[in-house]
Amino acid sequence: MQDKLKLGLVGLLVAAGVVGFYLLPETQTVLRVLVFVASVAAGAAVFWFSAPGREFVAYAQESLVEARKVVWPSRKETTQMTMMVFVFVFVLALFMWLVDSSLSWLFYDVLLRRG
Repeated sequence: MQDKLKLGLVGLLVAAGVVGFYLLPETQTVLRVLVFVASVAAGAAVFWFSAPGREFVAYAQESLVEARKVVWPSRKETTQMTMMVFVFVFVLALFMWLVDSSLSWLFYDVLLRRG
């Protein structure tokens, strides 16, 4: 129940920041931005202390640990794979063009005799 109240408060804080941004005159741009940033920061602080906030932080930390485990390909491997993709796309485009031209010839020239 407390977490639902905290999440509701987060929503209200962010909504108050948006409303405050639009209620302040356009001539006070710095104040408008500060009000919005302060409300988002306050909402983030409240979210941080809720259970979903703690779960999100744990998830983000685990994601960073997993991202460090990734083995990135070398420049040579990346170039080779890119060239393979380009060749495959070219061959596929050529094949599709041949099929389209053949079917067009078959239907329009042979079957329908429209030449």
